[in-house]
Amino acid sequence: MYAPLSRFVEPSYAILRIAAGLLFAFHGAQKLFGMFDGTARPVASMMGLAGIIEFAGGILIMIGLVAGLVAFAASGQMAFAYFLAHAPRGGWPIQNEGELAALFCFVFLFIAARGAGIWSVDATLVRRRQLVQAAGTEGWSRA
Repeated sequence: MYAPLSRFVEPSYAILRIAAGLLFAFHGAQKLFGMFDGTARPVASMMGLAGIIEFAGGILIMIGLVAGLVAFAASGQMAFAYFLAHAPRGGWPIQNEGELAALFCFVFLFIAARGAGIWSVDATLVRRRQLVQAAGTEGWSRA
């Protein structure tokens, strides 16, 4: 298969993860703080819990810290939101205004399956761990 931009796969995936996390955090900021023309909701409510997951989860996905686990939880939350709030209003996402919830659900499912990738805290931690292990191995081989 011819893919002329294949050399940009890793950076474009990182940009997707960063953008999706940032946009998800904006939705949480709407619910938690009333920002961006949103309405602040009580934290001890279903919408408040959704706001916490969206805000904190969005930031963690954006920076790539435990991104796979957080993205899996965010994907589940978006599936729940779709079936609870949108599906009763019509059969197709275009009819029930659930396109964004469905898209977030599948993007986060992809991130959960693929992991954080480059430009992430997770990748930095793995590199650091590998360097420490390599340095430890070199010390033992000299003895």
